[in-house]
Amino acid sequence: MGDDSLQKSVLQALAEVRSPVTGRDIIESGHVQSMEVRDGGDVRFSFSLKGDDPGTLVKEARSAVEAVSGVGSVKINVQLPQSGPQAPGGGTGGGLKPGSVPAPTPQPGILTDVSHVIAVSSGKGGVGKSMVASNLAAALAASGKTVGLLDADIYGPNIPLMFGEDRRPPVTGEKGQEMIEPLEAHGVKLMSLGFLLDKEQPAIMRGPLIAGILKQFLEQVNWGPLDVMIVDMPPGTGDAQLSLVQSIDLDGVVMVSTPQDVATGDVRRGIKMFERVNTRILGIVENMVGLSCPHCGEEIDVFGTGGGDQLAAETNLPVLGRVPLDPAVRMAGDAGAPTVLSAPDSAAGVVLLAIADVVVEALTTSG
Repeated sequence: MGDDSLQKSVLQALAEVRSPVTGRDIIESGHVQSMEVRDGGDVRFSFSLKGDDPGTLVKEARSAVEAVSGVGSVKINVQLPQSGPQAPGGGTGGGLKPGSVPAPTPQPGILTDVSHVIAVSSGKGGVGKSMVASNLAAALAASGKTVGLLDADIYGPNIPLMFGEDRRPPVTGEKGQEMIEPLEAHGVKLMSLGFLLDKEQPAIMRGPLIAGILKQFLEQVNWGPLDVMIVDMPPGTGDAQLSLVQSIDLDGVVMVSTPQDVATGDVRRGIKMFERVNTRILGIVENMVGLSCPHCGEEIDVFGTGGGDQLAAETNLPVLGRVPLDPAVRMAGDAGAPTVLSAPDSAAGVVLLAIADVVVEALTTSG
């Protein structure tokens, strides 16, 4: 099949994909732009997302192209809208004004078969939030619970790597009623934007799109009955956090920090945000606490000491556990096997398993 013929077939396939918002096909509506078909059937094009488009529309377009005979690889350059619907509190993606944070109003019918939902959050990136979330989920699954892990860290979706999973999740159901089937690894059901993007594709998204993707991950993923859902939040106090607490009833939040002031200060702001929306905080996990020198055995406080204790005292919250700097954690993350499974007897593995036990106990107490 020549390039021109293949491009015609690709365009015909894309014309079968319609926006659920406008009902028009994505060729007619101008979503698809700058198409190029290269040798070997490699297809390249840009996809212009509109403000109200569901995040799965790009995936539908990709699936349509991949189904065309003769197509090799498919690369899509996603172009995001320059403006979107008003964010809560006014503006286009701006933050909420002080004193204007609404109380959470969980939407009916979302995650009705999930017994408990726990968010793992932090004030800044790089403190090990995703590591804690993945190990907490794996530990709970290993204990016999049915567990789901929702990667809400849209800008840095690391859960696929940490669970060694890079397939694309299947879609089931009739057109207009499609459901995404979560992938499963180490006994944990997984959903992440990382499963839907090319490995080199950055997630450059404004607030309204983040909220829309998170909503779809809650409503259009076939999670099934779960004892616990863990949500790996993006760092900070932005749209994803507010969208989550206003969509579902969280049973609690685990805050992750490292000992140094720059991390604990950011976590303190995150704690205040969750308190303002009446969300229970289960406690603080202090990560990267001390490194045992492999030569002399002396403990080195790379990120300082005492930050977690000071933060706990100021906020009247418990320290759920202190995870040491341990090479086993890095190796486990790179290998796609959480530390609690691959190195449960390591210094970090022992602490992470204990944290999972403490979290389960905290869920049985009233907030």
